[in-house]
Amino acid sequence: MRFDVITLFPDLFTPFLSLGVTRRAFASGQVQVKLWNPRDFADGPYRRVDDRPFGGGPGMVMLAEPLRLCLEAIRADRGQDRTTAPLLLFSPLGERLDHARVQHWAQGEGAVLLCGRYEGVDQRFIDLFVDGQISLGDFVLSGGEVPAMALLDAVTRLQPGVLHDQDSHHLDSFNPAIDGLLDCPHYTRPEVWQGQAVPAPLLSGHHAQIERWRKDQSQALTRALRPDLLNKPKSL
Repeated sequence: MRFDVITLFPDLFTPFLSLGVTRRAFASGQVQVKLWNPRDFADGPYRRVDDRPFGGGPGMVMLAEPLRLCLEAIRADRGQDRTTAPLLLFSPLGERLDHARVQHWAQGEGAVLLCGRYEGVDQRFIDLFVDGQISLGDFVLSGGEVPAMALLDAVTRLQPGVLHDQDSHHLDSFNPAIDGLLDCPHYTRPEVWQGQAVPAPLLSGHHAQIERWRKDQSQALTRALRPDLLNKPKSL
């Protein structure tokens, strides 16, 4: 699996790729991540990658040509076309990233990720080359690097052998293994802390009772905090 990331700030990814539980997958090449700076494909002494928008207004817009040349270099390096490695743009216009979409990308061969900046990307480049747009939610970030890292982290932790316990992610919130609901509360030692005791079913040693308690808690939390998940389709 390989992800190519188009970003004006590749250094932002250095700690992400070298720290945390997912670093093993990046270091071993199980999940390959290659960073591309469109400034390397820009003309002129200043390697300009943005300009003022037609029609006026604040901010700058990313130029289409450096992005096109960068994408061409990525396609040549991968030896794959857009069918195998689609170009994804992180944008407020995109579909909300959720567990089902993460699973979709986790089962594929990867993608090319475009991290927008400034006021956005020239629409002509989007119309010609972007295959899909992704959003983290109804808010705006300074660029697409944080969403790109979120997608990479979510996809990587689903790969075999990345987590210490292979079954760990099956109990995550939103996972079909728990009917797409929120995860239940978790406790560890000591049994009593600040006068609060661990719920008795978890100390019973009775597996069926523990499983029932966890399911009840998951359903109760989802009903109280995310009732929309109760009737949400479980797949794309």
